Amino acid sequence: MFWFWRTLASLCLGLASLGVVLPGLPTTPFLLVAAWAGARGWPELEARLLAHPHYGPLIRNWREHRAVPRRAKWLASALMLSSVLMIWLLPAPQLLRWLLPAFLLCVALWLWTRPEPSSHTG
Repeated sequence: MFWFWRTLASLCLGLASLGVVLPGLPTTPFLLVAAWAGARGWPELEARLLAHPHYGPLIRNWREHRAVPRRAKWLASALMLSSVLMIWLLPAPQLLRWLLPAFLLCVALWLWTRPEPSSHTG
C-alpha cells in the first residue's frame, strides 16, 4: 500500500504543477489530494506541502475548517464560466453543452457554501 499512496501523491503533485501553468486545470484540489495521500504513505512530502508558504495555509484551512478563501472561489467561478462560454462558442456535442454547465453550476454552488477562513487561520 505504501507505493500506492506515493504514486497517487506524485501523480496529483504533477497535475497540480501543470495546473500552475495551464489555465483551466485546478492546482489546489490536486494539492489537497497529494497532501492527503502523502499523509498515508509519504509523510515527508506532506510536511513539505504543509510548510509551503503559499499552499500550506490553503491545505491547513481545508483540513481544519473545510474553508476556501473568497479569492479562490471567485477565481474558480470565473474559470468555470469561461469553460461554459468556450463550450458554447466552439464546436462541441450538444449533450456536453447542456451537461457541463449544469455540472459546473452544482460545483460552484457547493464551493460558495464552503466557509471562508477567518483572518487568524491562514
